[in-house]
Amino acid sequence: MRDQERLEAWIERRNDACPEERCLWWNGDWWSRKTFSEKVEAAARSLEKGGFRPGARLACFLPNCPTVLVLSVAAWKLGGTIVPLNMKAGTPSILKILRHVEPAGVFLFQGMESLGEALAEEGIPAAAIGCEGELPPLRLREVTPESGNLAVIFATSGTTGDPKAVPLTHANLLDNARCVHENIEGFETGRVLMNVLPNFHAFGYTICGLLSLLFGLPQVILPSFIPLKSFFEALRATRTEILIAVPTMLPFILGAVAKGEECPDSLKYILTGGGRLDPTLDTRVRENLGVVVFEGYGLTETSPDVAANRNFATKKIGTVGPALPSFEIQVRDESGNVLGPNREGLLWVRGPSVFSGYFRSPEMTAERIVDGWFNTGDIVRVDDDGYIEILDRASDLIIVGGFNVYPQEIETILNQVPGVVMSAVIGIPNAVSGEVPKAFVILKEGVEITAQSLIAYSKEHLAHYKVPRKVEF
Repeated sequence: MRDQERLEAWIERRNDACPEERCLWWNGDWWSRKTFSEKVEAAARSLEKGGFRPGARLACFLPNCPTVLVLSVAAWKLGGTIVPLNMKAGTPSILKILRHVEPAGVFLFQGMESLGEALAEEGIPAAAIGCEGELPPLRLREVTPESGNLAVIFATSGTTGDPKAVPLTHANLLDNARCVHENIEGFETGRVLMNVLPNFHAFGYTICGLLSLLFGLPQVILPSFIPLKSFFEALRATRTEILIAVPTMLPFILGAVAKGEECPDSLKYILTGGGRLDPTLDTRVRENLGVVVFEGYGLTETSPDVAANRNFATKKIGTVGPALPSFEIQVRDESGNVLGPNREGLLWVRGPSVFSGYFRSPEMTAERIVDGWFNTGDIVRVDDDGYIEILDRASDLIIVGGFNVYPQEIETILNQVPGVVMSAVIGIPNAVSGEVPKAFVILKEGVEITAQSLIAYSKEHLAHYKVPRKVEF
């Protein structure tokens, strides 16, 4: 791959050209680009000493923190790939995806000793790590190398419950970050951006962490959106101008402000994705906070942003805006015929941000990619001006607070409970998270199981947002 298409090369050039520029804010302090670069160099030396080789994968389970970015750039310098994973996923799911992506080693957040024991039994080297980029010694294992062009692998559950790993190249991510930087109002170099979305999702990783490093937007890193008090304190202390959010965050922000929390006048823009934005929320945010909300749309497989309302003058409420310039889009019927404007159909996309296929899953790839076109699985309508309205999911996907939840994965867990004959899971409306899972369960005759016990069992085996909130027998 040409140097100009590699992420670490872009980041290093900016670090060298602007060493004293504010890079990231963490725990009350700003790091300069020089500081960040020094942390990366030390991490790369540690990884190389531990046996990290070109084409290898490095997994991490970390909250939002500088270490995620330091590890990423260090792995890229050595020709490898980073795999950020969900700390709160259940151990069975974690082991399944790790077997699939075959990492050379795993870095765990402090306090995850039980997972470390499970990894030791699997023969996967692991070590505990902190939030500020210093790496402990770790002797890594030899693994089957993949292309050095792979920058990041994101993991989600497939519709069958099997691992679905989305590999994105340097060129994919660079194209997407550049599209957002150059085409959406507010993303100019120098603006302070809040990085508070989970790093194991492409939206947070690319648009918060990576875009900021590439194009000189100082980023404010918070481990999570909650507690709200810390979120607002960081907004004020750093004079944040851009917030990347999922729509379910907005009612919390509005509620806190209504109760007296101060939102700084520096905040000018909110870009939302990961779920449909209620048009009434758009209006309330503008009227109560004086902030412009741009609704966007994307998928992990597209690095992630496909479309967005780009500025206040041209935005259309109720749409996710037009496709970004590097994307071609088509609306097709179920037979694959291309439809004209204002017709409802499946959205297909093509372009340099679109991945080339699922990691080590040719069958799954063939189901979704045809002649370079990717079937998003979403039903849309595109108007005469090219603005996209998302109508529905073609699958039975449940969206919980911006997270994808597949019913069959939950059903697989519930069906493991002795006494359960069959289960079915659907999404039901929820005022806070958009949707929550609800399970319908058939028990063996004479067996008594409570809803509470099934929910408790689910909590042991699933990420918190996948746990059914209601059970009906």
